[in-house]
Amino acid sequence: MRISATQRTENENRIRAAMDRLLRGEIPPGGKCDIKTLASEAAVDRTAFYGTRPYGHLRVEFERRLRALQDAGEIPDPREAQIARLKAELKARIAQSDETIDELTDFRSQSLARLAAQHEEIVRLREASAGTTQVRRLPAPRTTVIGSCS
Repeated sequence: MRISATQRTENENRIRAAMDRLLRGEIPPGGKCDIKTLASEAAVDRTAFYGTRPYGHLRVEFERRLRALQDAGEIPDPREAQIARLKAELKARIAQSDETIDELTDFRSQSLARLAAQHEEIVRLREASAGTTQVRRLPAPRTTVIGSCS
């Protein structure tokens, strides 16, 4: 079905108005800042935005403006802003966890090295004490009973 030039102009004006609303952050419930929501807000078939269809240039303009906002640090869709914020928080928590793991791994390595050094010192002292004549061994306790103690 062909549309007249005035209908096409009216559609383009509705699309541009919907585009401005979406890019300002006025997202309808259940929608996103995307072509599907743009088409439904402008009451235009979504397929008209693709390929050589009549509103393909408006899709390109919408995506360009959306990308420019995102590059400037603005995210018009509140859900996408929340997702970006949660991703940033998750990355920070992961970085903190990695740092804690590294610190604990270093602490474990140092503890094992200290234990090994202490063990070596104990072995060295035992060997040194075994070679001196000043240390005497006590006799082993007797196991036989000679008489009654009463």
